[in-house]
Amino acid sequence: MSDLPQAQVFDRRICDLGEGAFWHPERRQFFWFDITGRRLMSRDQGENQHWQFEQSVSAAGWIDADTLLIAASDHLLHFDIATGTTTPIAPLDCADGRLRPNDGRADPWGGFWIGTMGHAAEPQAGAIWRYYRGEMRRLFDKITIPNAICFAPDAGFACFTDTPGRIVYRQRLEATQGWPIGDPEPWLDLRAAARNPDGAVLDAQGRLWLAEWGSHRVAIYDRQAQFLGAVAVGAPHASCPAFGGDDLSVLHITTARQGMDTEALSKAPEAGMTYAVDLSAYACHGQAEHQVIL
Repeated sequence: MSDLPQAQVFDRRICDLGEGAFWHPERRQFFWFDITGRRLMSRDQGENQHWQFEQSVSAAGWIDADTLLIAASDHLLHFDIATGTTTPIAPLDCADGRLRPNDGRADPWGGFWIGTMGHAAEPQAGAIWRYYRGEMRRLFDKITIPNAICFAPDAGFACFTDTPGRIVYRQRLEATQGWPIGDPEPWLDLRAAARNPDGAVLDAQGRLWLAEWGSHRVAIYDRQAQFLGAVAVGAPHASCPAFGGDDLSVLHITTARQGMDTEALSKAPEAGMTYAVDLSAYACHGQAEHQVIL
């Protein structure tokens, strides 16, 4: 897969911290977030859309064709796409404003996993939570920057990472309700390569597509954690990928410019823009995002 094409700019609007790339399978519409800008963003039939929030928002799952579940700083929210109105669904422990949400994704059982972290990435300040049928349960604590939350196509395991540790873990899941079984197992170790794992998805074949912060790329790893290739991005901080399009073969990629100084931005003026690449000619297809069941 070393001959994959480079991703091109899909949307030129700048995100300070793009995240939460998400394709709504019923609406056939791509959504993403600018966490520090407190915005949900989208494109619908070529028209730019955005919704402004009073607090940080970072990730979403689809409830139905008209509504999303959105992770915000103090609650999971029921969000009406047409009206922009929100209703709290469940509280999210963000330590009275000292934390914010980060990476998250719906799971195969209709639950929703969401990570929290300090605004300045304070060490081990955050956690990974799961909302499932009205219950909010903390799964993992002492997390600094939760990322790479995604689920195997056979629903046998979840992946996640704490970015500074540079290890992607696999967590076995029980079959009936999807709760973790046993302890997380180290699976992909990027310490020697000095790569920083960020957002990720597992495709229909079980390959991991991992945004690597600071590396200008989304890397692909097989089931044995062997590197297969990468999609290059014209911004150093690729942050979250998502497959979309009619056959789930278009890879969308958010990026960020957070922490980049004037000199760095002069070398990468597209930092913070959102990218896409059509991979249909390479037989690369994603999984449809799972529906959240309240």
